[in-house]
Parts: sequence; structure tokens; C-alpha cells
Amino acid sequence: MTKLVVAKFGGSAIGPNGETIPLIIDRITDLKKNSKILAVFSAPLTVYNEKKRSLTDVILEQGKNAENGTKANLELVKSTYVKILEMVNPENKNECKKTIDLFLEMTQTALDEAYEKREFADEIRARSLAFSGEILMSHVMNYILRSNKMKSEAVNFDDWPIITDNNIESTNFLAVKSHEKLGKTEKLVEENDIVTIGGFIGKTVDGTITTFERGGSDRTAADLGILFHKKYDTKIDFEKDNSVVSADPKIVDSELTEVDQLSYNEARLAGMFGMKILDPIAIKEIVENGVDIPIVITNMRKPSKTTTIKRNTDNKDNHPIKIVTGKENCAIFRIETTNVQKLLTSLEKDKRYGEFIILSPFTKDGVEFSRILFLNGDYVKRNEKYFLGFDSLATITYNRGVITLIGDEMWRVQHVASKTSAKIGEVGLNILNMDAQEETSRIIIVIDDSKGNIRKAINAVHQEKSKINFI
Repeated sequence: MTKLVVAKFGGSAIGPNGETIPLIIDRITDLKKNSKILAVFSAPLTVYNEKKRSLTDVILEQGKNAENGTKANLELVKSTYVKILEMVNPENKNECKKTIDLFLEMTQTALDEAYEKREFADEIRARSLAFSGEILMSHVMNYILRSNKMKSEAVNFDDWPIITDNNIESTNFLAVKSHEKLGKTEKLVEENDIVTIGGFIGKTVDGTITTFERGGSDRTAADLGILFHKKYDTKIDFEKDNSVVSADPKIVDSELTEVDQLSYNEARLAGMFGMKILDPIAIKEIVENGVDIPIVITNMRKPSKTTTIKRNTDNKDNHPIKIVTGKENCAIFRIETTNVQKLLTSLEKDKRYGEFIILSPFTKDGVEFSRILFLNGDYVKRNEKYFLGFDSLATITYNRGVITLIGDEMWRVQHVASKTSAKIGEVGLNILNMDAQEETSRIIIVIDDSKGNIRKAINAVHQEKSKINFI
């Protein structure tokens, strides 16, 4: 079976004004020695006031300005692509420039519509983001690859294979419908060494542009893996600044250990709880579709350093505590247990939302209450009316932070819960709630989200990790 690598390059991999595109060329050159490549691209970064910014954020800001009565200005976006255009050779430069001009003209049209309607939402928002970011970047990268003598082609939006439901701004992948639309992309993969496609973007059955939530390019890569895994020996490769280590290096700067393997479950939990490994929904979609595809997290600058994510790991001799991580801005929803199932069913079927953890229940005055830890307090705030509709006497507590340890076999660790909680107490933090479950090897510690508490707790627990023995 022919090998296929679905390689995802995010904004940080592309770099500000495309400055790390030469590294992408090197990586694709190496990957295509043994495989066909389906390359997924995010929107590039730019530089504004000496700070890196994603073009996604630039367009969101321009859309908000249009909504508030100020005409959108695309000069910063144009200047970014003008710099990237310098990497295209003379043979391809004219066509590439025409493509950039065409897409930015469509972006301006969408933003002008937002200005006229004083509304930047739904399809207007999706068109603005798609035409200025991911889809355009995939076409520009196609010309850059051709300039480097590679046999490449880009997927046109008319032939888009990622079919979604009708939720425009936080859409959901429809595998069956996507298989029905896969033909032209499949042919491109057959006929070329590399095919480029924009991440984050979907399309309804009737042709409306949709977007995943932020981080959606990860989902695009996973969805393409789902679509192609039966025809090709497929793996998914996320090209990043680092492979996975035992804590976020922006939070912990000492005693970090490299993580060789993660299970799907471990990677999803780590992503849910703040580690920027990949969008946890990407793994959820792989699992829901009954697919077993290896996912490799590659350090783009040092490609020998990788972390492999698969359904079941085989590194039984390493330390069972693989990652210490945490999440700010959480919320706890307390509801009578008799009402909780309706809420959970609605979250799954109607909202398609799964960024929460069910904590242990408690009983008060003879009534049992269920507790749900939501990992995005802003989501709960935006949907308070929806949540309280299931129980008007339910309560919501905001400003909570959570610390967790990741490891499917954490049951092998002696006194892990007691030592972890003691360490958090030693650094002066008050534990508001602790939830430990042997069946899931899960330990969740809830604390107040203020004054850098989460960072302090992660550092404390990570420092203790190497001292904890295991069977």
C-alpha cells in the first residue's frame, strides 16, 4: 500500500512573513522520499508593533472594526503576502500574485459586506478568514513548492473534501458526506507528489463556507487522515517547534523530560487541560470514526525528536506520569443528578461540545448533585441561559483553575494523590476540590484561578514528579 503523510504546518511553523518556509521545504523534501504528501496549512503570522500576530487575529480585528463602523484595511495582510511572494520563482510569480490579489479582493468584499450590515458573523466571518488565511496560504505554498521543482497541486474550494454541518462558526465534520466529495482530491493525490490544502475551513453540502473553532487545522489533518486511511498507509504528522515534553516549556523551565509516546486518551486529556499538543477534538473524531492512525509530533528544527500518539502505547517501562499540566479560566456547574443526563445528551447531540470532565457527585440534604468541570469558562458564560434551562436552581462557579497529571497507567505510582496534594499545599495554595479515580488513572485538583496560581502549582507538582516512585 502506498504511503501517505498528512503533514500539518501551523502558523508558528510558517513563521512571521513566512520566514521559516525554507524549513517547511526541507521537511517536505524529506517526507516525500517515501510517501505522498497531503500538506495542511494554517494562516501565516505577521509582525505588528514588533509583535508576532496571526493573520486570523488581524482579520478578526478588522471584522470587529467593520461591525463598529470603520472600513476594513488589509494593508498588513497584503504586505505579509508580498514578502512571502519573494519565495516564488519568476516562472510562477505572476500567477501567484494574481491568486493573492484575487483572494484578498474576495476578503475585502466580505469585510465591506460586514461594514454595510454592521455584522461580522457566520458566513461573512468565515469567508473573510478563509480567503485571507488558510485557503490562500495553501495556494501560495503550492507555487512555492513548484518553484522548488516539486510536483504539486492545491485543492480548490469548489472541490473541497471537508464537508461539515450547518454550524458556520464552530462546525462539525461529516465523514460520510466528505467521502462522497473526496473524488477530485483523491485524484490530485494520485497524480502529484504533494497536494496542499487549507486547514480550519469546511463546506456545507450546499456550498456554504464554515470554520472550525481555533486550532481547527489540527482537525482538518485528522479528518483527512480519516478519509484516506483505507486507500493509503496513512500517518498524520504535526510539524511544530518542539516534540512533547513533560510540561509546557513556557511554564516549566527545568527538569523537563521528553515524552516518546502518548495514547490517544493521554494526548486528548493533555490537550483539554492546556498542553498545546493538538486539538483534542481531532483525536475525538479519529476515535469516533473507528480509525487507528499514528500521529507524530515532530520538532521541525530537529526532526529526529518526535512523539508518537497511537491508540495504545507500548512503552510500559517509562515513568507512568508523563505530563503535568493545568488550565486557567475553568467553571464548575452543579446540577441535580436527576437532570444531568438531559444536559449531557444535549451537549453531545446539539452542541457537539465535549470540553468538560464529570467530577464525582455529592449529596446535600438528601439530594444528589452532579458536578461538571468545564475547561472554558467563557463558553459557559456565553451559554448560561442554555445551561440553567436544564435546572433553574443549578449553580455555576467561575474563576477556577485545574491541575492534572497525565498517564494511563498512573495506578502504578505510589502515593501519587497524597504527594501531589501535599506539594500544592507546601507552596501555599488552597485545594478547593480534588477528584481522583483509579479506573481512569485521573487526578484533578481544583484551585482558585488568580495571581499566577496555576503556573505555581504546575511547577510544584512537576518538580515532585521525578521523586514519586512507581511499581
